[in-house]
Amino acid sequence: MNPGTAVIVNLLGGIALLLWGVRMVRTGVMRAWGERLRNFIEHRVGNRLSAFMGGGVATAILGSSTAMTLIVAGLAASGAIGTALGLAVLLGADVGSAIVSSIFASGSGFALWASPILLFAGYVVHSWSAELRPHNLGRILIGLGLMLLSLTLIKEASAPLSTATLFHDVLAAVGREPFLAFLIGAALTWLFHSSLAVILLIATFLANGSLEIGGALAFILGINFGGGLPAVTATLAEPPSARRLPLANLLCRAILALLGLVFVEWITPHVEMLPVGPVEKAVGFHAAFNILVGLVFLPFTGLVARFMAYLLPEDAQDKDRLAHPRYLDPKAVRTPAVALANVLLETVRMTELLERMFDTALDSLRSDTLEGLKKLKPMDERLNVYQAQLQAYLAELADELSPTESRRALELTLYVSNLEHAGDVVQLNLAGRVEAKVREAISFTEDEIASLDNLCRIIHDNLKLATAVLSSGDVEGAKRLISQKDAFRELQNEVLDKHFRTGSRGKGAALRRSALYVDIIRDLNRINALVVSAGYPIVDAAGLLRGSRLRQES
Repeated sequence: MNPGTAVIVNLLGGIALLLWGVRMVRTGVMRAWGERLRNFIEHRVGNRLSAFMGGGVATAILGSSTAMTLIVAGLAASGAIGTALGLAVLLGADVGSAIVSSIFASGSGFALWASPILLFAGYVVHSWSAELRPHNLGRILIGLGLMLLSLTLIKEASAPLSTATLFHDVLAAVGREPFLAFLIGAALTWLFHSSLAVILLIATFLANGSLEIGGALAFILGINFGGGLPAVTATLAEPPSARRLPLANLLCRAILALLGLVFVEWITPHVEMLPVGPVEKAVGFHAAFNILVGLVFLPFTGLVARFMAYLLPEDAQDKDRLAHPRYLDPKAVRTPAVALANVLLETVRMTELLERMFDTALDSLRSDTLEGLKKLKPMDERLNVYQAQLQAYLAELADELSPTESRRALELTLYVSNLEHAGDVVQLNLAGRVEAKVREAISFTEDEIASLDNLCRIIHDNLKLATAVLSSGDVEGAKRLISQKDAFRELQNEVLDKHFRTGSRGKGAALRRSALYVDIIRDLNRINALVVSAGYPIVDAAGLLRGSRLRQES
């Protein structure tokens, strides 16, 4: 192989290994601790400073500012976090990512002996443990080992470049054109979807003498600009509330990056005066740039958020009235009856959101398409937001309630929890059955489809009845709602009996179709049971609920 071609191939292989290591670390963290990270971001960011610090810590653990941006954009789309606090999280995430990149770029000596230890330890932990967190801890250790190994490979692959006169001349020429270096750095970062990979390349060229620190600074400014592009492009199809945060983060980076590009010739002598090596100067500048972005824009996140709302307004026709709770007035806490009425209003709206989720899943089931299933996760996240805010609001009322009001608050709390659980069944279970049906090209008979429609019709009727019963507290209505559970069970048993007598014969594909059909009915039964549970506290308060369904022996 031609020596020049070998250098390019080895460099690409080292970069690919680095990107794969980053992906393994990110996957391991998200699978084992992803929900905790989301909760940490959602519930531990009371102000801009804590949001900034939380974003930095979480991204240092996750290893990817782009992944953190997408997580926070999802929270913003569900209404769990505002644009101002979300931007503070992302500014901290940029700092955390820059610090991690700086450590890796300047730690090649550490990589020589740490990489094999991490790879071996990760393999042992990953192979010998089937538990979720230890198994993914092994994945994370392997990913870190691959990242460190890639540093060594990239350094060795680029060694021949230190004696390549033509390469030195080309790179030096690019370095003397700051705008061109800026564009190349931004393009490479967007192409690799990783600022770490491009920072390592720049550090390697600095280490072997192929690039001067003056040219490297323009590259690094471009890398910081390009680091915000992947999240922007990944959210182009999302609603405005999700697109604002990546765009705001890119705007903050771009303003200081372009200012730095204008004054790069003035900045360069000051960086060259630092008493450290060229690699340390470059990665230090990279970290300092992100810290400066955070310090400059953290006080103005509210102003940037308002500008983003002006730039990306909600479409009037697409504005979702169920996007987040609207009636939880903090002032009403002093008047418990009014506050409980507000909670009831939001519970009704939460029921509407669950019904929308249910209809979305059924539309995909009937049309054999997967596109609609993508909407379920954001809607389920909204249900989670409703539950968290409603229960927090009720907790503030606890000391002010009379016994009757306390019982009412308990009824609402239990029903809100059941609605959130029903949403989980739709998103995690029913949607999975629909996806399996579509991917495996499974078709149900007309009778089976009609039976499913009848069961779904009962659930729709019960959702409406549950809302009325919960609003009125009517005992007769509650008794009727509970009786629907028995009606559903009778129809379910009739459907399953008919199915097992006529539709479950055969082997292989026929058995798979039968099992999927039964699983869907089971999911519908769970959803219905959670909905009709609204009637139990009301009947219980009237003294009409038996302690057990078991028949007493005579």
